[in-house]
Amino acid sequence: MPYRTAFITGASSGIGRALALRLARDGVHVALSARRRDALEDLARDIERRCGKADIYPLDVSDPARVEATLRGADDDLGGIDLVVANAGVSGGQRWSGELDYEATAEVISVNVQGAVATLLALMDRMVERRRGHLVGVSSLAQYRGLPRSATYSASKAFLSTFLEGLRVDLRQAGLAVTDVRPGFVETAMTAGNTHRMPFMVQAPDAAEIIVRGIEKRSPVVAFPWQLATVVRSAALLPPSLYDRAVTRAKG
Repeated sequence: MPYRTAFITGASSGIGRALALRLARDGVHVALSARRRDALEDLARDIERRCGKADIYPLDVSDPARVEATLRGADDDLGGIDLVVANAGVSGGQRWSGELDYEATAEVISVNVQGAVATLLALMDRMVERRRGHLVGVSSLAQYRGLPRSATYSASKAFLSTFLEGLRVDLRQAGLAVTDVRPGFVETAMTAGNTHRMPFMVQAPDAAEIIVRGIEKRSPVVAFPWQLATVVRSAALLPPSLYDRAVTRAKG
């Protein structure tokens, strides 16, 4: 692993927790961020028992001013953050579009879009000045098409993927790397409540391993599992009429 320090949002569980453990195993000093202080403290103790280094920064990413202050404080504390992982996200639940309301939709956007953007931009000026750094955003394979009962979630991840691509093409000249992580179904608390089929489920530690390999290679996109990634990329090429019929049949 080429990086010495990392800041991870949504680190208290799921992909974020597994990624923190995996990076710490490689000697990365991890700054752990999430809303739940108790879960962060448990994770930090776990990392330190394994001879890793971890600090905690409790944070709600829906507060952009607090996001910037927290990341810049961590950057000062750790002598510079090399790797920023915008992982915090919410699903908003499986809701038929006819039952959506503005408040629930805005909550998803405040975390998945505004929170991710605030996280990715918080240290931008410092990274550009240092000409060193790697920005990682965890979007989803759901970003390829609008999914039934997941209109807001799909749209939020589509925004993040496109935003990351724009950052990537701009920041190459500044020496920064940008990686868009697009997971399929990963066994986490977020997917535990899903009632639909979840093919090619990946365990969180396996997901972390795939992500770390992508970070090490400075890959622009890390999409997994490959089987599901192939399916959704193909679905992205379907005209709307065929896509609508295919999704309706898949729902049964």
